[in-house]
Amino acid sequence: MSDRPTAVVTGASSGIGAATARALAEAGFHVVLGARRVDRLEEIAGEIDGTALRLDVTDKASVAEFVAGVPECRLLVNNAGGAKGLEPVAEADEDDWRWMYEANVIGTLRMTQGLLPALRASGDGHIITVTSIAALGPYDNGAGYTGAKHAQAMLHRTLRGELLGEPIRLTEIAPGMVETDFSLVRFGGDREKADNVYKGLTPLSADDVADVIAFAATRPSHVNLDQITLMPRAQAGPGRVHREP
Repeated sequence: MSDRPTAVVTGASSGIGAATARALAEAGFHVVLGARRVDRLEEIAGEIDGTALRLDVTDKASVAEFVAGVPECRLLVNNAGGAKGLEPVAEADEDDWRWMYEANVIGTLRMTQGLLPALRASGDGHIITVTSIAALGPYDNGAGYTGAKHAQAMLHRTLRGELLGEPIRLTEIAPGMVETDFSLVRFGGDREKADNVYKGLTPLSADDVADVIAFAATRPSHVNLDQITLMPRAQAGPGRVHREP
């Protein structure tokens, strides 16, 4: 593909994924961008001299086809995922929960399994998984998402021990409130509800998170940044937010 080391970024058509693709390209990686919106992927890939490949992490066949198109890989950024709904457990929608587990947990499993041989073969592999502060604690009405993110985090943290002694590093990035399309997806496209999530505070941006991912990815090979939590100054944890009047 390129003389540059290859980085794969999932969910790369917008938000944290798109910003990460740009940051990694700037850091010297050849970036393979994966997502469902191929037109948007190709636009970003054109900007950074990367490669755009269609990817739906909730579809096993799509993941297999994507992996077949990536013969070498030194860095995998498991970023694809998201939330749907904000109902209490008593009113939870099973389909929303099923999607969250497929996208966040099973998708991460599929991508990691698929690219692990290439990561090993690189001699200096690195898996970065974007979880959330929702992987660190609960908040009211968020059981589906916090459950999925806890499961995703446990998958990633377990790998840290299972791959110990191999030339593969593992870093978990756990962001707090980031203003992207995340809330728009969660609320089914309701822009007013999505905007209210960030009202009265300055949230993180996708670029803020991408900067941290690129920093972790460019540390010396013997340095493993196991877990990085980043939040806006106005946030102190899941459900703990200070808003200005």
